[in-house]
Amino acid sequence: MNRFGKAGYALDHVAIVVGDLDASVEFYTRTLGLEVVYRQTIPGQGVEAVGLDAGDSIIELLRPLDEESPIARFRGDASTKLHHTAYRVGDIRAELARLKSAGVRLIDDQPRRGAHGNIIAFLHPKSTGGVLIELCERDPASTPLTDP
Repeated sequence: MNRFGKAGYALDHVAIVVGDLDASVEFYTRTLGLEVVYRQTIPGQGVEAVGLDAGDSIIELLRPLDEESPIARFRGDASTKLHHTAYRVGDIRAELARLKSAGVRLIDDQPRRGAHGNIIAFLHPKSTGGVLIELCERDPASTPLTDP
């Protein structure tokens, strides 16, 4: 249930691809006063991720590990670009099955491990009006999964 008493998606995080990760972290921590809650490299996704506590959500800053990373290709010539919005769900496998049966195009047919131990799956922008959407299940103990 959300704060309005409705069931459904809750904003989990907003991901921003940045050109200078350290400068961006400094801005969000020193200027805005947010606290770093995780920093990790995710080789399978070609990215280093820093999560900042933004209340009940996370601001996730992403730095491509190299210029061949999907994140670098997404960013293109921009130094900073919004990458995706992520919504928290209770049962990611059930939600993927529901969306697939409703005709939504999935990038991930099966969930995988993402930043901070979350279980994630992406929906294709061609089915979501052009926005890359990530589903996120925060309790990895509830859904056994092997790391990629």
